[in-house]
Amino acid sequence: MLLWSTETVEKSRYRFRPQLPHISSTDRFRMPQNISSDFIPRFQGSTFEYMLETFAGSFGSFDAWRTGREQAFCWKADFWSDGKLSLISGQYSSEWCARAAPETPEWLSVILPRAGAVDITLGRAEIEGTPGRLLLANNREAERISVRGAPHRSDVLRLNWTMIAQTVTAILEVPLIGSMDLAPTIDLSTTSGQLISGLAETLIIGMRNNGPLFHSPIAMSNLTHALADLVVRSIPHRFSYLLDKKVHLIAPRHIHRAIEFMHVNIEKPLTMQSVADAAGVSIRSLETGFRSFRGTTPSAYLRKIRLQAAREDLLDPLNRQSLREVCLKWGFFHFGRFASSYRMVYGEKPSETKKRSGC
Repeated sequence: MLLWSTETVEKSRYRFRPQLPHISSTDRFRMPQNISSDFIPRFQGSTFEYMLETFAGSFGSFDAWRTGREQAFCWKADFWSDGKLSLISGQYSSEWCARAAPETPEWLSVILPRAGAVDITLGRAEIEGTPGRLLLANNREAERISVRGAPHRSDVLRLNWTMIAQTVTAILEVPLIGSMDLAPTIDLSTTSGQLISGLAETLIIGMRNNGPLFHSPIAMSNLTHALADLVVRSIPHRFSYLLDKKVHLIAPRHIHRAIEFMHVNIEKPLTMQSVADAAGVSIRSLETGFRSFRGTTPSAYLRKIRLQAAREDLLDPLNRQSLREVCLKWGFFHFGRFASSYRMVYGEKPSETKKRSGC
């Protein structure tokens, strides 16, 4: 199972950085026949180092080390991705651990153990996943993910975290800031577990071996968004209490069209007339709808999502824009008012946020 760069940290611990692996004919092997004969991967080998080179070549930096005492390390794996969702299928003859490197992009791993076990360390808690249980892990929050059992087999769906953040905003009308605190385990005997595992299995079958989903981008996109939607709606998390509050606030279509138009065109100069035109209603109807179903005005809502976008830029350690450049980028032309609004919402100055990002 791949969760997550290579300079040696210690004798048994490695950091691998991306490079295209050299496939040596002497580093190939046949897995024992008692391990799922229907799994025919493109990559396999008999050394831990070669496995890490293979994974890093496709997924980037991650830290990993062996924990098993066996000298041999037989493995076989394969992976497929459309950029937003990846599938990693793997089998391993010995135990090992992994964790995200600081530069690793953020994603949500949906882990389905098939044989053996997967342990996730979250602070002081150790979460165990075995066949019959589904695990969820944000790679930035998990301190360590351990692969156990000999042989071990698992499938992992890796979902770009941006999709989760966008889904939270779309459903709950709040920005996702900080940890989401998703429940890490799902019992497959529950209704929510059956829904998510059923969708996960459909995605796995459709993606494996460059399956039919890669030939139908619309179907792939719809199923990926459905997965993010199910996670936000069905799995307990820090914002779950807001779901109950939203039940009686089902907004009409023109409000949803206006919100979608604002998000898509957030970097462009927008007038409320252009938003109303996109929604197919008058400015008065737009104002009334937002006050009734969102408890705010269209202009205040636009200001809120632009403020959120500015914060994401300030938190990005790779963003080298100055505070004033970020301010202007998102349509705030008066820096003093921007700083005041920002502090009121986030409890800190924009400069403090940027300083915390390391810029």
